[in-house]
Amino acid sequence: MVILDGKKVSNDIKEEIAKDVAQIVSNGEKVPHLAAILVGTDGASMTYVNAKVKACERIGFNSTLIDLPEETSEEVLLDHIQNLNSNKDIDGFIVQLPLPKHIDEQKVLMAVNPDKDVDGFHPTNVGRMALDLPCFLPATPYGILELLERYSVETSGKNVVVMGRSHIVGRPMSILMSQKRKAGDATVTVVHSRTKNLAEITKKADIIVAAIGISEFLTGDMVKDGVVIIDVGITRIPDDTKKNGYRLAGDVHFESVSPKASFITPVPGGVGPMTIAMLLKNTLLARERHVM
Repeated sequence: MVILDGKKVSNDIKEEIAKDVAQIVSNGEKVPHLAAILVGTDGASMTYVNAKVKACERIGFNSTLIDLPEETSEEVLLDHIQNLNSNKDIDGFIVQLPLPKHIDEQKVLMAVNPDKDVDGFHPTNVGRMALDLPCFLPATPYGILELLERYSVETSGKNVVVMGRSHIVGRPMSILMSQKRKAGDATVTVVHSRTKNLAEITKKADIIVAAIGISEFLTGDMVKDGVVIIDVGITRIPDDTKKNGYRLAGDVHFESVSPKASFITPVPGGVGPMTIAMLLKNTLLARERHVM
């Protein structure tokens, strides 16, 4: 069993990007600039955005954080988005999700300039992805593809089961894995909360991408020997034995599934770090597009 070490691979990618940035600086050219908008004080979102800012500092990107209070109106948020759209110094930006309930998430994502949408959530980028045209790939699926490629996990002709149908992970993952690419050419099945006989389907899978949003849902009796496991989920589980009072768990029950797996991502340290790395990679791509 091989651990797909997202932390190590993401650090490798950051080092590669840092070398590109050093070359850009030595050429006297514009340094990539990533901005992030955070609305409210959601703990997980704050941690994630701070990690992005630190990653930018580490590799030499410029970064801007727009930190807005929970009660920020949709109109004010849209004004900030428009300012970033028109700011030529900003190569790419993200609006951290989830947003407060009084804000229309879809309306906000639609307002982002597709050429600066480094999260890959705008319908223009989603549509181009589906047609296999140049675009910003959603950061989490992009990170999963990169992990599979760098560990030389064979996907061609394999039976892939994607658990979950979200616009952020499940649906794009199913499209990307079925396309002609290095980590692709697979036969893909999408399962979700209404799927019947789910375990019968997962038992036949060569590769499972678990993004169903239920902690430790996929157990050892639901998979076959040699399966490749990509665990996208992350949930805080109360645990009195831990100093902080909780432990982090994925959508996969690691203890029962890992003995059967040929490759598996840990939680934490698997898919999560890759998401940030690919966001940085998308920002570098955005910068290249803008200077052409």
